Amino acid sequence: MIKVINCNKKNYLKILKKFLNLRRSEKKNENKIISKILKDIKNNKNKSLIKYEKKFSKNSQIKPNIKQINKAIKSLDPEIKRAIDFSYKRILKFHTAQKTKDIFYIDNFNNKIEYKYVPIQSVGIYVPANLPSTLLMNAIPAKIVGVKRIVLANPKNNGKLNPAVLYAAKKLGINEIYSMGGAQAIGSLAYIQKVNKIVGPGNIFVAGAKRQVFGDVGIEGMIAGPSEITILADSKTNLNEVTTSMIGQAEHDSNSQCILITKDLNLIKKFKKDLELKLKQIPRQSIATKSIKSNGLILKVYNDRQIIDAINEIAPEHLEINVGNYKKYKDKIVNAGSICIGKYSPMALSDYAVGTNHVLPTNASAKFSSGLSLSEFYKKISLITLSKKGVEKIGEYATHLAEYEELKGHALSIKSRINKE
Repeated sequence: MIKVINCNKKNYLKILKKFLNLRRSEKKNENKIISKILKDIKNNKNKSLIKYEKKFSKNSQIKPNIKQINKAIKSLDPEIKRAIDFSYKRILKFHTAQKTKDIFYIDNFNNKIEYKYVPIQSVGIYVPANLPSTLLMNAIPAKIVGVKRIVLANPKNNGKLNPAVLYAAKKLGINEIYSMGGAQAIGSLAYIQKVNKIVGPGNIFVAGAKRQVFGDVGIEGMIAGPSEITILADSKTNLNEVTTSMIGQAEHDSNSQCILITKDLNLIKKFKKDLELKLKQIPRQSIATKSIKSNGLILKVYNDRQIIDAINEIAPEHLEINVGNYKKYKDKIVNAGSICIGKYSPMALSDYAVGTNHVLPTNASAKFSSGLSLSEFYKKISLITLSKKGVEKIGEYATHLAEYEELKGHALSIKSRINKE
């Protein structure tokens, strides 16, 4: 069922890259579908949005009314409300600690140099189906920063509103709520609600649509979704912990990527049997099984260098280091969205209530980007106020550079400010 790459071959990294690229390569057919949907919504607005919602979700009501929202919230189990409240506090605390200060200084020429953090004015948050944790992870940082307008796009779940998502939205003070999903939801946020930026994870159509609307609106500095996990295990790692972490990721999406890295051949043999057994025990068996068959992998490694090189090449969204001596690995891994260390740190827990963000870079974008944070909702503006002495002193050097770069207009602009009473 699950593929195995044996790293006793010199070209094992080349084989690994080929495996990873199969999933990362763009799907031309899907891109064509996405492009058509986005173009249609951009040109025909709500008419096209309703058409695609009816087609893909059998949904004809895009904006639920307050009575429907309150009724849905009232039906929510009090235990789930308490869980959301608990997670909210922890996420709020961790992200509040990320607050940064404006930079301001006056140099020795009496020039005033500032770097100002300004909230983005409007943000659209995409929340897949019944995932209140995703709304918390996206909206709490936006609220801390001071985003004035937050728009929620949340597809119905089997034709029904999601009580937990709506409860979280109420707690966060989000009132602009739309029942829509897929590429059409991203198109709507970009061209109907016309937000400045769209955040939030989703399936291949959501992620693809976000890439295509970028430029008309902003998106996160990463590719968020479909999901991934890489697990590093050894002979002392509990088998059940490995298998359940793998399945916990595979059940997200048939395009999810799940990789086990280990030196231990005995663990590999036991894991294969345990994986087949446990896949039969979960409600989302068909999705998880397809994920494992298509994007599941075991890397049989022989030394620590292979482990580090492989992980940094994979650049996983989630990495679990479930080995005895984790210290020799953790500081050498530079490409990962989130690293869960030790047997008591399952990735699944970080999805909810640890406090760290679960919107993380996928498809190897952890090589150049980070998980969602306050910085996604800030713009940074430089403010420059020069003195007479300042423009004269700095202008001399700037003029030389402008003339060297053959930008005479720049040089003239600078000179026009110099030696004026």
